[in-house]
Amino acid sequence: MDALVKSAIAHWAPRFVANGVALTDFEEVTGAVTLWNDWCRAWSNKAAVHEQMGREALANRKFISAGEHLQRAGVYYHFGKFLFVHDVEQMKAAHIKAVECRAAALPHLNPPGERVTIPYEGKALYGILRKPPNLAGNSVQKPPVLIMCVGLDSAKEETDAYERPYLDRGIATLVFDGPGQGEGEYDFAIRGDYEVAVKAVVDYVVTRRDLDTARIGLWGVSLGGYYAPRAAAFEKRIKACLALGGPYDWEGTWDSLPELTREAFRVRSHCATQDEAKRHALTLSLKGVAQNIACPIFVMTGKLDRLIPWQHAQRLANEVKGPCTLLLIEDGNHVANNRAYRWRSQSADWLAEILKSSS
Repeated sequence: MDALVKSAIAHWAPRFVANGVALTDFEEVTGAVTLWNDWCRAWSNKAAVHEQMGREALANRKFISAGEHLQRAGVYYHFGKFLFVHDVEQMKAAHIKAVECRAAALPHLNPPGERVTIPYEGKALYGILRKPPNLAGNSVQKPPVLIMCVGLDSAKEETDAYERPYLDRGIATLVFDGPGQGEGEYDFAIRGDYEVAVKAVVDYVVTRRDLDTARIGLWGVSLGGYYAPRAAAFEKRIKACLALGGPYDWEGTWDSLPELTREAFRVRSHCATQDEAKRHALTLSLKGVAQNIACPIFVMTGKLDRLIPWQHAQRLANEVKGPCTLLLIEDGNHVANNRAYRWRSQSADWLAEILKSSS
């Protein structure tokens, strides 16, 4: 097994399982892959098994099963492409399948989802909106909404498990691919001033008559855990922010990041060289910005995180001006996905209380 495969498994295994990969499938795929060049193909082959079951269920009008199988297939295709940036053609083929599978699953999920188009810089960003059901099983009228910012190697096809705790508490979710992310990675480079992208999303949200646009939360995971507080410092329509496993800035951490992460950042920043990418990475910073965050904020990280040291979360918590809840999980890895039960429901409870008091 080569070093890149070992690195992917060591850093992200708990995330795969916590976000929808069956443990046995994970063990079978990673046990058979010895070269990084084979990673995307192996995950795509396993995804195709679930996709076929989903397509068959659709044909047989077994819609609940179809949604389950196709949702899982989308996650598998996503994890095939998530850091596979050295072969863009193969990566993009898996990415297209991930988008197709989750889109096909959306009408059959509980609650169902809607693909949305968000105008942005003369083109568009794409997202998924899901609204919580009421006791009769219909969508809640005008629920509060949580805008969800994904990370460097995540995308809206991965986030069903992240969405569910908020949906269960009556909060709509709008997860989107921003610049350098998912469907946005081809047209738009990663940008440190992510508040520009979030403003576009909030502008879209306020056009929706089926959402309570006076109660908007903002959530970010991994690099999104930088994007969300960065945007909250500028976008005052945000009533609450969650920063999960994110960096305060990239200064001092770039050289210690895994090779796969640095290269993915280079490609998704549209940089030609690693030196250029490092210079661009240093523009991602909360210095002089964090103190402008006045809304309530929930900051969480794992103290065993090998990608982003926990002190980044502590620094953010120390500098914000609004009410702050800081959760440091002693035995948590990156985003504490190995201890998801320690923060996913807790963060959703926190947000539900904040947004309720904002009504």
